[in-house]
Amino acid sequence: QLAESGGGLVRPGGSLRLSCVTSGITVRLNNMGWYRQAPGKQRELVAQIPSVGTPSSGRTTYADSVKGRFTISRDNAKNIVYLQMNNLKPEDTAEYLCNIFPPNDVYWGEGTLVTVSS
Repeated sequence: QLAESGGGLVRPGGSLRLSCVTSGITVRLNNMGWYRQAPGKQRELVAQIPSVGTPSSGRTTYADSVKGRFTISRDNAKNIVYLQMNNLKPEDTAEYLCNIFPPNDVYWGEGTLVTVSS
């Protein structure tokens, strides 16, 4: 089970931090991703953080559209994955969801809505 929170209405240029609380998944042992789906668009991967103990550990990756603005991180002790979003733009408006990477359909939660508008 994955539960996202932290979304809301924010003005352009503002910031939000999303949280993904997991149960049944150990975030440090799985590649974890944040995804988003805007109205009328396909779901896309926003950010990904590899599991520990692999050659790619620590090498977070981001969609080009959010590079330099979003940061994915995890708290291994709390088993939570975060997405810090800065300098938000109207085009960031979407439902944000977390899942393992690549995603498994059984883990999709309800997501958290982010609306960027003045």
